[in-house]
Formats: sequence, C-alpha cells, structure tokens
Amino acid sequence: MDGFVGRRAELNLLDELLAPVRTGGRGGRRGRAVLIRGRRRVGKSRLVEEFLERTGLPHVFFTAVGGSRKEDLAGFTAELAASTLPEAARFGDFASPQTWDAALSLLAGALPTDAPSIVVLDEMPYLVREDPSFEGALQKTFDRTLSKLPVLLILIGSDLAMMEQLNTYGRPFYQRGTEMVVPPLNPAEVAAMLDLPPADAFDAYLISGGLPLILEEWPRGAGLWDYLGQALRRPTSALLVSGERTLAAEFPTEAQARTVLGAIGHGERTFTLIGRAAGDLNPGSVKRSLELLTARRMVAADAPLSTRPSRETRYRIDDPYLRFWLSFIGPAIPTIERGRGDRVLTTIRTSWTSWRGRAIEPVIRDALWRLADDRLPEGTDAIGGYWTRTNDPEIDIVGADRSPIAKKITLVGSVKWLESKPFDSRDLARLITHRSQLPGADDTTPLLAVARSGCTAEGIPHLTPDQLIRAWT
Repeated sequence: MDGFVGRRAELNLLDELLAPVRTGGRGGRRGRAVLIRGRRRVGKSRLVEEFLERTGLPHVFFTAVGGSRKEDLAGFTAELAASTLPEAARFGDFASPQTWDAALSLLAGALPTDAPSIVVLDEMPYLVREDPSFEGALQKTFDRTLSKLPVLLILIGSDLAMMEQLNTYGRPFYQRGTEMVVPPLNPAEVAAMLDLPPADAFDAYLISGGLPLILEEWPRGAGLWDYLGQALRRPTSALLVSGERTLAAEFPTEAQARTVLGAIGHGERTFTLIGRAAGDLNPGSVKRSLELLTARRMVAADAPLSTRPSRETRYRIDDPYLRFWLSFIGPAIPTIERGRGDRVLTTIRTSWTSWRGRAIEPVIRDALWRLADDRLPEGTDAIGGYWTRTNDPEIDIVGADRSPIAKKITLVGSVKWLESKPFDSRDLARLITHRSQLPGADDTTPLLAVARSGCTAEGIPHLTPDQLIRAWT
C-alpha cells in the first residue's frame, strides 16, 4: 500500500525549496531552511526520508531522543560520521563536541561547497527544551555559514505550538525558514488509500485520524468492523500503541493534564464536569491543564456561534484518532492484552452510533467550510454550532459571516449520521423550531441537512457523504 497517498503537495514544496539550493540564489545565498510541523505519527519523518531517497543527494539525518544535551551531542556526532556527506568519514574518530556551537561548526565543515546537500534535524523541540542556547547557535551557524552553502536545512517537530513559536518575532530563527505543515491524511485520501466508499471512509477516518501507520495495516476494502476485529486481537497493532506513545511523548511529566485529557476523551465537555471527572480538581488546576492542552492542539475549545456573546465554552479532543483511542482503546488495553479484544469490540459496537454522531460533527463542519464558496450561501465565512447551558436548543451547524460573534447568520443546519434513517420531515420540523431559538436567525435564514442516508424531507437542500468528501478533492 502506498504510504504517500496525498503527499504530492508536500514533496512538491520540498522540491521547490531545493531548486535554489541546486541552482544558486540571489546574492550568493543558496542555503534554505524549512520548519516542518505536524501531529505525532502523521508521517513527517517518513515524508522527509522519501524526499531524500528521491533526490539521491548526500545528507545527514539526526533525530533527537529527548534525553540530555550530552546524549544528543554524541548522537549527532555519530550520525554525522555515518552520513553520506563526502567528508563524513573523517569525523569517526572525533570526540563529541560539548556545545551545539561546536557541533554545528563541525557540521558546516563537513558540507560540500560545490554541490547540494541536505541536513535534517528531527524532534527539534527536544533540542530547544534541553538547551536554551540551541536556537541561538543554530541561527548563528545558519547566518554565517549554512545560508552561503548549497544546503537545505530541514527542521522537524511534533510540538505544534513550539514549532510555530520558533519562527515568530523575537526568536533567533525568525524569518529564516519556510513553514510547512504535514497534516494527517484527509477523508478523501483515506477513501483512495483503502478503496472505500465515502460513508465508510468517514468511519475509517474517525478511527484512524488519517494516521498512515494505522491505515497501512488496514486491509484494502475492509469495513471498520473487519479492521477492528483484526486490530483488537493484536496488542502490537498501530491502532493500540500509537495513542499511548503519543501521550507519553506529549506529557512525560504533566500527569494532571493527561487526567484532564482523559476526562474529555470520556465525553465530558464543560469546565465543571471535566474538573469533576478528573478527580474533583480545583478550578485553577483545571484551567492550567486546559490551557496546556489547547496550546498543544490536543484539545479544541469551541464557543457557540450566534450574534450574541456566550460563555458556554465546550471542549473536545481535536484529533479524531486520539478521541477514539481515549474513548475505547486506552481504558481497555489490559483487556486486550488478556486476549479479550472481543469484549472491547462489543463495547465499541454498543456505543458506536451515538459516539460517531458527535465525533463526525467537527469533520462535517470542516468539510462545509471547505465547500462554502460552492455549496453554501454567500458570505458564509465561519462554520460552527450553537448550544445553551441546557442544550435547548443544540444546533449542529451554524453558518455566519464571522466568529465567534457574528453580524449575520447565513445558515442553520442539522446532521443525521445514521445508516438506515434519512433526514425526514420530523427532523425538518425540529430544525425549524431550533432556528427560531438561534440569536440572529429568522424565518428567512436558509436551512441545510447533512445526512449519511439521504433526505426525504421536502424543501431543504441536503448533502450526503459522496458530496461532503469532495471538499478534499
């Protein structure tokens, strides 16, 4: 199975960045840098390995391990000596440098001056956290040496917030590198990779989160129950191990944040209920944990979308795979390890319809936002939902000219994501009632149904999985 479905855009961008390295840039500055970020296990390193293989250029690929500075300096020196750089062999007997200034100077001396090469530093956030001087050393070496050499410097990291900060004003590497995001595979790419119809591809996306490692072990053409039956029999399945590895890497010491994350993963959405489910944490601790989780893009904080301000913020796991893992897999690891994955499968079957109905909503809102220019009323520049403290009403889809406080509501919609029940006249009547309760909407505000099994109600536009999946094609 091709692990690079949907990666053409990223490979093309890397080729574009390499072009001036090959041919020479303005003012004799041929060196280029790119900062690649993306969630853990989306295939960032694998993408770069594929790029290196396609170019065939001499390179060094170093991955930080998150240990001490001494360990990473020793690892960097070893990788340099074992690399395909022309001068690499002579570094085999060198003692490990004691500082990153010295290590990067060593690197600069190993790079060819008359032919292109590539340098990759993976897990950059580890290097920044363990040594405050690393960013300054990198900036100095890049400005004085690397930018004048025919080299492409690739910096990779999974800590999304930190990777963004590296290229912000006031940081040493500001404006020295192009930023690039490697997203998970989207639902259309999942459909192509697994040869699934759109409705089943959305199911596969909710389980895998578009992570290539999971999709690579998913049999082509298999539905979700076939795949889950197989994966839950193997404790080493990527479906099982990816979640634990992600949490261990993201929260090596922040046990409280992980507890709060677990509470949200189990379905709690409000500040008060999250704190209660996390062991009756005091509000200050809950607030700090939520700030950390949202900064790391693990959790999304959603506000109701209408023409009135609201304090009814709700929290959800931002990554579909992690949401599934926290809901069903993580708590059941001991059961799976005892060889009773069948029990876990039964639990998932029992809860699947209600769990999927809520999990699909942010995916549908994303699809609608992408389709806005073609399928939604003019002026729809924001897509969200609306709710009150009592959930009366709770509206799945709200389109507006801006968020979180709109000037104009452009659309009100409902999601019905059931296999055998289309959106019908009773659903339409309920949606019309809810529209009358939405601040900023009136009887003329357009309606929309999004339904897995189609629509039998008259007088309302509707979208099906076949149409939604085109948002990514």
